[in-house]
Amino acid sequence: MAVPGLRVVEHELDVPFDHAAPDGAAITLFAREVSAVGGEDRPHLLFLQGGPGQEATRPMGAPLTSGWMARALRDFRLVLLDQRGTGRSTPVGDLPGMTPRQQAEHLAHFRADSVVRDAELLREALGVRRWALLGQSFGGFCATTYLSLAPESLSAVHITGGLPAVGVHPDEVYAGTWAQMRLLSARHHERYPQDLDRLRDLHAHLASHDLRTTAGDRVTGRTLRAAGHSLGMSDGSDVLHALLERPVGSPAFRADVADPLGLARNPLYLLVHEACWADGATTAWAAERTRPDDVRDVADGGDPALFSGEHVGDWLLDPERGGVGALAPVAEAARLLAEREWPRLYDPSVLDGVARGSDGVPVAAAVYVDDPYVLLEHSRATASLLGARTWVTDELLHDGLRADGDRVLSRLFDMTAGRL
Repeated sequence: MAVPGLRVVEHELDVPFDHAAPDGAAITLFAREVSAVGGEDRPHLLFLQGGPGQEATRPMGAPLTSGWMARALRDFRLVLLDQRGTGRSTPVGDLPGMTPRQQAEHLAHFRADSVVRDAELLREALGVRRWALLGQSFGGFCATTYLSLAPESLSAVHITGGLPAVGVHPDEVYAGTWAQMRLLSARHHERYPQDLDRLRDLHAHLASHDLRTTAGDRVTGRTLRAAGHSLGMSDGSDVLHALLERPVGSPAFRADVADPLGLARNPLYLLVHEACWADGATTAWAAERTRPDDVRDVADGGDPALFSGEHVGDWLLDPERGGVGALAPVAEAARLLAEREWPRLYDPSVLDGVARGSDGVPVAAAVYVDDPYVLLEHSRATASLLGARTWVTDELLHDGLRADGDRVLSRLFDMTAGRL
């Protein structure tokens, strides 16, 4: 991949699919090493993308010219890792030829602990003694797992919207995110008050009409609520309003209301999403079990004004209930994963004060007050455990790195370098 003004080197290596069985089957891990011309000797910064299920940002467009990537390249060489199962790192598809139980056992190897062990093999292959991390959202979960598993490999850690809840049951996490989505739903209606009548009409229409997406899945009230996922982003309210003002039967509405969580493209987002919060627990569709009564179907007394966020559930596996038909080949595996007892992702005895003291790993995190996906209270508790420095702000939402990357990274880099 040639990018003017940059030196880009692509890396592929084989890593064990199951790190507990290093002589077993292997998968391919892909990463790009990107540096500014003249900056080839700068220290390495590993970027851990959000998700789960999303490949690393490509070095092109706004992030490269004026955003977070341009800022990072002033101080570092970037390593853009496609986490296992994404992009060019042996992507997860329909897993044909496996029983649902075999699929579930396979998919159990796509949490942060496996991502970190992959990254350690990549670091060794590149001949890097210690590198810095930048973790966005789920990438911050991976960065915290990295601090738990191999802090000696890290020179500094920077986390944006991704300090996970350590030792907290998923039920508590999702109960809190429902409350935060209630707040953001109210703010959306303050911005676009005309959308409330529109939502009432849409919920009534969907209850009495068999409306289909352009992919053939049924559009239900749950599909409509899930469109509120965008409210956690800086432009999310505008995006949601643009959807709601489209005529309900138009191809544009039917296409854009479909699959609001992007599951047909990134099935891992559903398959291991709740598992990424399971620091030693069974999830059992925690988001669904903690869903408040007034976010249920409008016909059952639910409030049409309310939206959902990163709330996955069994309903997403059923296209007749508003789910995604493309998930059919792995639907039973998803149900088995929801019943799984997950091991812990973090070792509190290692994390306790890992950033404190002269020989610690400096950790800095941007924490967004109104983030509906990664809650302020849990982020603060984990920062306290780590001894991390935080920038707590209500000026940005979950996509602060994308929306104002230069400012976010400059602040975090100054914090880990002791300049701020």
